[in-house]
Amino acid sequence: MGKVGNIDVITTSTSFISDLIKKTPAQHIINWGRKNSLWFLTQPMGCCGVEMIATGCAHYDTDRFGIIPRCSPRQADVMVISGYVTKKYLPALMRLWEQMPSPKWAIMMGDCAISGGPFFQSYSTVKNIEDHIPIDVFIPGCPPRPEALIQGFIELQKKIMARTDIGTDYED
Repeated sequence: MGKVGNIDVITTSTSFISDLIKKTPAQHIINWGRKNSLWFLTQPMGCCGVEMIATGCAHYDTDRFGIIPRCSPRQADVMVISGYVTKKYLPALMRLWEQMPSPKWAIMMGDCAISGGPFFQSYSTVKNIEDHIPIDVFIPGCPPRPEALIQGFIELQKKIMARTDIGTDYED
């Protein structure tokens, strides 16, 4: 508490505010808003990318879940890794991940993304992408159907609702 002229000023920090939010129903409201507005980055890679694009189209109507495809990493909060990642593409993928605002999540779909698929013995395929980007949901299949991706988003929504670390994504 300080004084500026005749006015008492109370200073605080983001850690104090996040601790306060954890103790109130506001955390549930924040989680509810985040879970119902998942905007995923469209960066189709390989055949799983076709299924990812189909999921964002009218037939599956992901808008009803608040899941909307975005083309800019600065407007997206979910990265869908939808195919194998080469060593040449990894720096660009990491740059996209760093440009996404916090909090952010990652979904890995398809056998190529998870284990390298038929390219797992290639010198140019990155193995263990989860060492570079923290993956929240894995969706197996070759390629997984759009319904599986929607189920993956629903699992991510459950994970978001269970979060208790609101406010810790930002520094003081």
